Amino acid sequence: CPAEAVDHMPCEDPRRNSQLSREMNYYRERHCPLPEETPLCLIPPPDGYRIPVQWPESLHKIWHSNMPHNKIAARKGHQGWMKEDGPYFIFPGGGTMFPDGAVQYIEKLGQFIPIDGGILRTALDMGCGVASFGGYLLHENILTLSFAPRDSHKAQIQFALERGIPAFVAMLGTRRLPFPAYSFDLVHCSRCLIPFTAYNATYFLEVDRLLRPGGYLVISGPPVQWPKQDKEWADLQAVARSLCYELIFVDGNTVIWKKPTEDSCVLNQNEFGLHLCGESDDPSYAWYANLKSCVSRISPKENLAVGTIPKWPDRVSKAPSRVTVMKNGIDVFDADTRRWMRRVTYYKKSLNLKLGTPAIRNVMDMNAFFGGFAAALSHDPVWVMNVVSARKPSTLDVIYDRGLIGVYHDWCEPFSTYPRTYDLIHVSNIDSTRYGSSKSRCNLVDLMVEIDRMLRPDGTVVVRDSPEVVDKVARIARAIRWTARIHEKEPESTSRDKILVATKK
Repeated sequence: CPAEAVDHMPCEDPRRNSQLSREMNYYRERHCPLPEETPLCLIPPPDGYRIPVQWPESLHKIWHSNMPHNKIAARKGHQGWMKEDGPYFIFPGGGTMFPDGAVQYIEKLGQFIPIDGGILRTALDMGCGVASFGGYLLHENILTLSFAPRDSHKAQIQFALERGIPAFVAMLGTRRLPFPAYSFDLVHCSRCLIPFTAYNATYFLEVDRLLRPGGYLVISGPPVQWPKQDKEWADLQAVARSLCYELIFVDGNTVIWKKPTEDSCVLNQNEFGLHLCGESDDPSYAWYANLKSCVSRISPKENLAVGTIPKWPDRVSKAPSRVTVMKNGIDVFDADTRRWMRRVTYYKKSLNLKLGTPAIRNVMDMNAFFGGFAAALSHDPVWVMNVVSARKPSTLDVIYDRGLIGVYHDWCEPFSTYPRTYDLIHVSNIDSTRYGSSKSRCNLVDLMVEIDRMLRPDGTVVVRDSPEVVDKVARIARAIRWTARIHEKEPESTSRDKILVATKK
């Protein structure tokens, strides 16, 4: 591709999207070009690109030449976001609402919510800046998925991923975020500027959909006790009260609420007209699904509340209640967990993958099912973005119940990340990612060009599939200049699978 495409994200292209409606920030959401409008070319790295600084050092510094965007450092340096220092960008760990650093801020929150001890595991940071909050929560074994739009601080998510912090590009605008219901034990907004009570509290209701019963909501910054925002602050408190959220703490510009553990909240007459969603609403349907101004129902059968589900790390290996939606769900879950333990052991030993070493930090599983691959890596210094097809029966809720993270996606479209953001991309059954209810809907070449866009130079791709598909992938791999080798599967396996391991030059 031409040099100016260096940071191109096809679905978040400001030139295309700036023509769209600004109502509810529609123009900042995903809007993908048709495949025939997407040039078939490989995105080049910037001049002077170097193999990224390895984790955990990368939390504190990255190469300036890998993303030479000085705007955030110039604008936000005084708030401790980041600053330029010789060949590096340095990240002191600050944020707009915690200029003294995320560590102190997290310690303060820890006086009121159970940060340590494994009770909280999955967190969502909305409007995250360079994601220092999520980066420092990792020390507490809390896995935070951070998101922000591509906006005037255009590279904030790019910096987060270069640092090795889980993040992707998204905007809370007109649609549900691409997660199932009750995914997050903690939802955090530090000056995220989301108007929670606008449009009949639609944005607060989306947070409520995503927050696990018994989970915590932390908002720092406007409108919390903020000058000239008395009405917005009063409205925010009124909505939380209407939904029976318990006020845990408010001090200065930070508030903490706890969501009730069951559907015992009676939505009395309230000024926002809040009501329960209809029986037909699937609270976990969230792929190009418009936001709803109703309250998602909690199923009484499912044991989902924070404090009643197993603590981390036990929860990664215990079959959660949501697997029982599937026939023989518990047996399928246990077999899948064991299978991936075996496979990952073989991958490390016999395929020479650098899993478990500092060379691999950001990992994606493109077809994650129950997250077995990620679970098998849960003791390694990596994080895994588990991707579940938006067109298949959803298993993403089980992934979150295990204490892992991920998103819905349709691989006939580009993913919402910057170029060069993953060290290792794994896909089992690559062919099935392209099928809808019927025939193949998109082209394998387009998909592999997209994998190349997401992959860092020197990064690794692992494709596990039938011999016919692996041969096809190997031919395309040569065309996109990967070095590829085909390996036999592990000896215990009864499948016909072959495994392709490729490296991007």
